[in-house]
Amino acid sequence: MAPIVEEQKHFVLVHGACHGAWCWFKLKPLLEAAGHRVSIFDLSASGTNTEVIQHVATLSAYTKPLLEFMAAVPPTEKVVLVGHSLGGMNIALAMEMFPEKVSVAVFLAAFMPDYAHKLSYVLDQYKEKASAEDWMDTQFLPYNAEIDSEMSMFFGPKFMSSKLYQLCSDQDLELGKTLIRPSSLFMKDLHDANQFTEGGYGYVRRVYVICDEDQAIKKGFQQWMIDNYPVDDVKELKDVDHMAMLSDSKQLNVCLLDIAHTYA
Repeated sequence: MAPIVEEQKHFVLVHGACHGAWCWFKLKPLLEAAGHRVSIFDLSASGTNTEVIQHVATLSAYTKPLLEFMAAVPPTEKVVLVGHSLGGMNIALAMEMFPEKVSVAVFLAAFMPDYAHKLSYVLDQYKEKASAEDWMDTQFLPYNAEIDSEMSMFFGPKFMSSKLYQLCSDQDLELGKTLIRPSSLFMKDLHDANQFTEGGYGYVRRVYVICDEDQAIKKGFQQWMIDNYPVDDVKELKDVDHMAMLSDSKQLNVCLLDIAHTYA
């Protein structure tokens, strides 16, 4: 009897702040080896994208490569949308605009908004709980001379080694330090933007994947976001830092295949 071949899923992997498509280089071949399709790309002013962050004033502009990709997905197709870290805000915007094209959204140690508050709500709560010392050598600089300018954000090497990559190999840390680019949390834009809706963002099934040794978005805050806006399922990765796709790509691969099998 021939083995049952599982239907091919389409995973769309969205990186976090200061990072790019490159951070999925270990995970992508694992998902593909399991017979699935994987799409990765750089958001605006990220990776090899030619924009600079000072010209990217809104979450929508930052998310443009993902939104253009989603617009091109055929109406008959649904994707498994995975957002890491700040990428949770990017996939939330894609879910709001293309809810019918997403079978399940996976928030991987990611900021997860709701539709009851402003778009800035979870980031406001995060910033409120974080001290200046928590950010260590991360640089925040205004885009321009305006008082209410957006701020760029650039992770420092100490922050990366102790908060993001502490369980990664030395090689992965060096790769990250070499390839990161300035990003932004888009706090001014998110404060003024329209809230998400129940029929858009709220329509899509969501799974949260907790990274238990995350020192950037700590487990307690990940749990707070889940409590704030309950999800369909919660998974937890063991002994992984914020950069789960690098520190334990195999464990993350198994987790995502399980989620896709159940929900996609």
